[in-house]
Amino acid sequence: MKIVVIIPTYNEKENISRLILALEEQFKKISHEMHILVVDDSSPDGTGEIVREYSRKNQNVHLLSGQKQGLGAAYVRGMRYAIEKLGSDAVIEMDADFQHKPEDVPRLVTALDEGSDFVIGSRYIPGGKIPKWSFSRRLLSSGGNIMSRAATGMFKIHDTTAGFRAIRTDLINKISLENIKVQGYSFQINLLYQAFLNKAKIKEIPVEFLERKEGETKIGKGDVLEALIFVWAIRLERSETFIKFAVVGASGVVVNLGVFYVLFRIFGVSDIIASPLAIETSIISNFLLNNFWTFGERQTETKFHVKGLKFNLVSFVALGVSWTTFIALTRLLNLRPEELAQFIGIIPATFVNYFLNSYWTFKETNKEPVLAGK
Repeated sequence: MKIVVIIPTYNEKENISRLILALEEQFKKISHEMHILVVDDSSPDGTGEIVREYSRKNQNVHLLSGQKQGLGAAYVRGMRYAIEKLGSDAVIEMDADFQHKPEDVPRLVTALDEGSDFVIGSRYIPGGKIPKWSFSRRLLSSGGNIMSRAATGMFKIHDTTAGFRAIRTDLINKISLENIKVQGYSFQINLLYQAFLNKAKIKEIPVEFLERKEGETKIGKGDVLEALIFVWAIRLERSETFIKFAVVGASGVVVNLGVFYVLFRIFGVSDIIASPLAIETSIISNFLLNNFWTFGERQTETKFHVKGLKFNLVSFVALGVSWTTFIALTRLLNLRPEELAQFIGIIPATFVNYFLNSYWTFKETNKEPVLAGK
């Protein structure tokens, strides 16, 4: 089997030489024909020239240069080249900054040898590790991963945003790279999702994700935003249930704001009291509509009163999320008018409501997404 390690680069001269040497050392432990393909986005720091020099001395080192269009675009170029020009049977996605350990490459290959189509170097299964990040970065990583799993339905895959993966090229051909429109960081989620839809044999192996020591990270806020938009686009595109839930949620917004206005403006009830009452009223309205319309066709073994109890528990969580947001905005940030703060508080509560109620309260019997190959 010919396996090509694809490494996208942009200004990685501090790392690329050491990485190539480290990979070559690991290749000695692998019985397959191993190649390195560096996809360089015309780095002005000379990364491409360093790789070109290695390629003159080593037939298994290749350079593919192009314009900077994002991580996804680089991987698409690299995969096409690996398949069409190098005749690869599998590819490995890997960062150039040593956040992915070269020592783990043989383990990814072993998983392919054992029959997997798509192998993920996972940070979020037992044995996987992430650095001692700041709270905000840890929240961004784990929160984005949880949202991706929930929005796409890939619940049994623990690390959907991982960038260290091995993939058989016959699976890539089945997916068709032309169907993957995104060019940035969300490419990773998209490719995995397409493999999931094609019932690929997906396996996760634990890896330690390290901190970058040289160079600067290339992932920006725009990449994170694109990924968030992408996962919700999947939900909107493929889920009639979510669309119904969104309609019910919109009606709940009207109920919420209407009740709040009546209590606060007309009857003079304190905003601290009017807010949770309005929220609770809209939650009850949403439950009835979701139970008989949004999730009405789901076959569940849960009795109505049990669903009501579960929904009530979720309601308390959503109530706390929305009310806490309201208090933070009005008391800490002094946001006015109060109706605006009330509206903003609805947004995080809506996400909490949907995830917990869709996948717990109204969970369909024997209809969980199944991870192929498990």
